[in-house]
Amino acid sequence: MNMEDLYRLLRTGHVQAQGIVDTVADPMLLLDERLCVQSASRAFFEVFQVDRYETIGQPIYELGNGQWDIADLRHLLKQVIPRSTAVIDYRVEHDFPKLGPRTMLLTARTLHHPDNNSHLMLLSIVDITERAEHDAEKDMLFGELKHRMKNLLSVARSIARQATTEGRTAAEYRDEFLGRFEALVEAQELGFIGDEATDLAALIERVLAPYAKHPEAVTVTPDGPVILGSSALTSLGLVLHELATNAAKYGALSVPGGKVSIGWQADTASGYLQITWVENGGPPVVAPSATGFGTKLIRTAIYHGEVKQTYAPDGLEAEILIPFGSAVIPR
Repeated sequence: MNMEDLYRLLRTGHVQAQGIVDTVADPMLLLDERLCVQSASRAFFEVFQVDRYETIGQPIYELGNGQWDIADLRHLLKQVIPRSTAVIDYRVEHDFPKLGPRTMLLTARTLHHPDNNSHLMLLSIVDITERAEHDAEKDMLFGELKHRMKNLLSVARSIARQATTEGRTAAEYRDEFLGRFEALVEAQELGFIGDEATDLAALIERVLAPYAKHPEAVTVTPDGPVILGSSALTSLGLVLHELATNAAKYGALSVPGGKVSIGWQADTASGYLQITWVENGGPPVVAPSATGFGTKLIRTAIYHGEVKQTYAPDGLEAEILIPFGSAVIPR
């Protein structure tokens, strides 16, 4: 075999090897003992939008704007070749030129040449930015889940302890407790469906659906969409359930022709969401002689808010004030 044939054979082998490397979707670099780039995959040039001239022969920590010039990373890579070790999934977070903020995982392994003592290092780079953002989102949702479950159990415990048992049968206590607990569950289910389902209109429709025997019995007059946070969702669900239960037992929803009108207004000047509940067409209204647990719940359930009840001649009127912020987000 003459020199020309040997060169052709070596050239063909190099082209084939480079072609194989170029099929890999993730960027790859071949580094020598000085951590200088000997070769790079097509994906590296395309992803980082650089050319061969500014890459081949350059130390890795001088590439681009020095995004790989990380003291810990340089120390780790220098230990790979002499100790025949490997660096697996080293995390790099950097604002890369032309790419923006990215999170990368670097893996480095030693390549041993069978015919000489030279050592090379193969460095692969995986962009996990979307995966990292997804993981962060999952962690946030899991934290929200834990928070909601803690609140749900705390409220359920409070309802069970404070509901009166004096002069009542076990069945009556059970029915009252389960009614309030189901209102909690309804509010929590709305919260898990998604942002579009946690608005105020959806909560009102969900809670009052069992009490509206006729379509005209409940009228909702919205003043723009309002998104509820988890704390407002739970507490307001309980208040609406109590108002609806009382209306079905003693108020407008207890008789044919009785009606309940619900509306709201986001008052940006005062920083409060104002919800109004107005009953008419029901039995004569009489203020209770004693304050029961249901009334206490209505008055105290809204954290940092307020519920005012007026026993007007035409029917009960209630005004619910909830502060803006994480609890209420007007849209």
